Amino acid sequence: MTPIATRDELVAWFEAGIKPKSEFRLGTEHEKFAFTIEERQPVPYEGRRSIRALLEGMQHLLGWVHQTSAELMAHRAQVKEIARPLGIGFLGIGMTPSWTRSDMPVMPKGRYRIMTTYMPKVGKLGLDMMYRTCTVQTNLDFCSEQDMVRKLRVSLALQPIATALFANSPFTEGKPNGFLSFRSEIWRDTDNARAGMLPWAFEDGMGFERWVDYALDVPMYFVKRGETYIDVAGSSFRDFFEGKNPALPGERPTLSDWANHLSTIFPEVRLKRYLEMRGADGAPWGRLPALPAFWVGLLYDDPSLDGAWDMVKSWNACERQSLRDEVPRLGFKARIGDRYLFEIAKECLALSHAGLRRRGHIDHSGRDETRHLEPLDRIIDCGHTPAEEMLAKFHGPWRGSVEPAYDEYAF
Repeated sequence: MTPIATRDELVAWFEAGIKPKSEFRLGTEHEKFAFTIEERQPVPYEGRRSIRALLEGMQHLLGWVHQTSAELMAHRAQVKEIARPLGIGFLGIGMTPSWTRSDMPVMPKGRYRIMTTYMPKVGKLGLDMMYRTCTVQTNLDFCSEQDMVRKLRVSLALQPIATALFANSPFTEGKPNGFLSFRSEIWRDTDNARAGMLPWAFEDGMGFERWVDYALDVPMYFVKRGETYIDVAGSSFRDFFEGKNPALPGERPTLSDWANHLSTIFPEVRLKRYLEMRGADGAPWGRLPALPAFWVGLLYDDPSLDGAWDMVKSWNACERQSLRDEVPRLGFKARIGDRYLFEIAKECLALSHAGLRRRGHIDHSGRDETRHLEPLDRIIDCGHTPAEEMLAKFHGPWRGSVEPAYDEYAF
């Protein structure tokens, strides 16, 4: 909690994330909608059958699970053990298919109150992002500043590939919404001061210092002191750094404040002490390991990373932005230059397969990590995004109802 004295300390915070390749790891974060099994309604925070009861059950009886692959299976078993007696299920999808904004319960947490008040001031869809969307993210390491920049650029350019492969949010309040990934579309009108494709990351001079300069000017949400969240929404971290925040006059931030602020920046790829891939919709259980496998194959293998960079290095900022803007609605039919996104996705998946094969990490059954890409292979083989499959079911066997999603996409 020592106040930050120099800008170099902010840069050093990122540099502390550098690690040798031998220590590279990967992390998976996945969100899911909790619903009451009988009524298929959102689960309230308080009460006998509630989010609080679920979290307390996990905390006291089972412990937390944060890693991927095998631990995802353990996490699933643990969550079901606690949730089923409470009558709670989980839905692996990018946006709630039926609930309205007013249906959504609010966790009584200070940062959510501040964000809920601020979001409508900076975009039309921020509250939908907060309360009605879910994502799956992968976090990956870097071994140098140069390695970070190369991985950041490749993953920013190719984030629309992940959006299309995991597009899974075609319904709003029980009806098709006109998009394949409405979750991704929501981010285009949430808060553009802290989201987007970061065109400056492709300019000369990109590095940790450039990210610091960007983050200093991103509007803040809050400052946390003890268990209290102080509303400073709209003010810059730069002013806080200079002791000029009106809510905390003369006070300078700590590294804890810096880390909290960085967690409120939401571009398509986010830099912390690792890189977060943020382009994918929430997914059903069997597809969750596919996202880390996809990015590990592309970014943790040098030949595949080189091949991915060769693929995207000629794209300019306008082309990258146009692709990102089109993919929520068009999915694989979006284009960049004279190429459909589907062709690029197929090439990326081939690069990822090759990267995972070269890594040669074998499981207990003698299979390498390419087995986790099989759900994406099936998507490419059929040529349709998951959302298009859901829409076909909606217009076919689901008979115009989204209710079957609570069965087919439940954990």
